[in-house]
Amino acid sequence: MTIFKQSKGFWLSVLLSFILFTVVQLLLTGGILNSYYENMIIFMGINIILAVSLHLIIGITGQFSIGHAGFLAVGAFASAVITMKFEMPLFAGLLVGGIVAALAGMLIGIPTLRLKGDYLAIATLGFGEIVRIVFLNIDYIGGASGMQVTHMTTWPWVFGCILITILVIRNFTNSSHGRACISIREDETAADAMGINTTYYKVAAFVIGAFFAGIAGGLWAHNFYIIQPSNFGFLKSFDILIFVVLGGLGSLSGAVLAAIVLTIVSTFLQDYPETRMLFYSLILIVMMIYRPQGLMGTRELTSLFKRKTKGGSKDGNHHTTA
Repeated sequence: MTIFKQSKGFWLSVLLSFILFTVVQLLLTGGILNSYYENMIIFMGINIILAVSLHLIIGITGQFSIGHAGFLAVGAFASAVITMKFEMPLFAGLLVGGIVAALAGMLIGIPTLRLKGDYLAIATLGFGEIVRIVFLNIDYIGGASGMQVTHMTTWPWVFGCILITILVIRNFTNSSHGRACISIREDETAADAMGINTTYYKVAAFVIGAFFAGIAGGLWAHNFYIIQPSNFGFLKSFDILIFVVLGGLGSLSGAVLAAIVLTIVSTFLQDYPETRMLFYSLILIVMMIYRPQGLMGTRELTSLFKRKTKGGSKDGNHHTTA
């Protein structure tokens, strides 16, 4: 999983990402992009982290979780407590938020990941609702009225967290551990028969996904001036799930693209919430009818270029690049 033994395409992608970061930063500091577009870019970045983290759980390991908003909430409130109550820097808040969310992922993962399919989905949905109800009744963090948080989230922080999230999950997916997770997704019984510790790898995927969801929660909390438990209901979990399904189960690039597209659509339709939900519904219906595998299927963007340059087969079932 070493980061230094990578292909030229990988380093080119990293270089392009830094160029994108520099361009956006210059546009923000130059005042060309106002606070409205800055907030949209930051929100887009947070959604990318959430989509990629859930991609590891559902797209790679095949565990149907719909309680991701619970980890988002845990990370948000944990990081807010660290920065607001203990007056520590944002880095400490993000780190603690990620760790607490990872512990929550382990806590829910060990007993529930023995379940499969619909039963696992119901259990994770229940977890998310339990987290929300518990936070509603904790006066230390403001209860139902919420908790006031200082705005600390900036574009450099969001970009750094996006880059780390994608690199870690990409390298995990391409490692022997990632292949074990993919084998669980394809046929858990066969993977178990081949000696793969399926429970261990499912819990590991859950913990890693929850950790990055917690970091996204920290960024979320410090992007708004107040956070409330009502922000993290089950509908938020479905929003994150839509990113992964629309992008293509098993495609990291697809999750990123779907998060970008849907965030832009959601931002421009935020004054018309009914229209936004109608638009979402139509997109999903059309996608499930005409392209049930999602935008990218199980392919990555770099695999499309490889097919053109190498003249390989048109079978797009690749899992090795991001």
